[in-house]
Amino acid sequence: MIDTDAWSARYRAEGVNVSGQKLLITNFHGTDQEPDLSEPANCGGFGRIRHFKRTGDAAWPPNPLPIDPAARALGRPAADVMRAQVFQNAICNWRCWYCFVPFDLLAASRTHSVWHSAASLLDLYQAEPDPAPIVDLTGGQPDLAPEWVPWTMRELERRGLRDSVYLWSDDNLSNDYYWRYLSEEDQAYVAAYPTYGRVGCFKGFDARSFAFNTKADPDLFDQQFRLFDRHLRSGVDCFAYATFTTPTADGMTDGIRAFVDRLQTLDEDLPLRTVPLKITIFNPVGPRMREEQIAALEYQQRAVERWARELDERFTPNKRAKNIAELKIGARR
Repeated sequence: MIDTDAWSARYRAEGVNVSGQKLLITNFHGTDQEPDLSEPANCGGFGRIRHFKRTGDAAWPPNPLPIDPAARALGRPAADVMRAQVFQNAICNWRCWYCFVPFDLLAASRTHSVWHSAASLLDLYQAEPDPAPIVDLTGGQPDLAPEWVPWTMRELERRGLRDSVYLWSDDNLSNDYYWRYLSEEDQAYVAAYPTYGRVGCFKGFDARSFAFNTKADPDLFDQQFRLFDRHLRSGVDCFAYATFTTPTADGMTDGIRAFVDRLQTLDEDLPLRTVPLKITIFNPVGPRMREEQIAALEYQQRAVERWARELDERFTPNKRAKNIAELKIGARR
């Protein structure tokens, strides 16, 4: 079992240079992740283009993130596909079996990463032909370096890009570094930034599926809700992902119902700002597959069907049809 606190401290120390305002960023050239990229790596190998698509598998709910929040913030028309410029930090404190990132790219490996600042990354971004309207800070675990978001925001503002580029970041809801390492001034700045959205990923629907997915202590499943609640109350524009892979279908109906209940204790409408992610197999995941993982791919389909029934029972069709970016939750109500 992973010692989350120890791994968090270790990888922050190895992958973040606070005084220099730099962090280790993955270079995709020559990695096991590179064959899975839909387009060749850009930005000198330190970036990749992701096409966020609203619809994928017809048996799963559509995924409007970050398409709808970005379109709304930038004053763009609704779309079903939107390009994003992705930068990936080279550290993570968990090892989710389904992660499409090779584990060596999560361990501060200097073989495939280099120190970059927000300024140097945006230099690479602006040098690309037709830069994407979204900059996506991902990992890894971006919140091991919570400074990355305000560093990037200030650099976008300095370049006059605040109102034309949407900034998006994700968080595995594993630590309190956002409050521990950001000043109150930085926290207020992030919350007030008009073209930013943040997504937290719930790594399972109960403690058992959470531990199976992350290799972390099952008690940390509850912590995910406490951390998400703090972000909600901070005023940041928050969304959620959820993964439903589980080693067993036993107790699934009650587990999904309890999961939706827990979301609604944070905000009544939070389930409508939560998108279930279908887990599929990328190149690095194949060697990690065992019987439990193979079964989990089937069980997630049953789980998402139960999720859909829960939402049908709790929300009217009109409410469910609302644009995800227009649903106000938390401190933004």
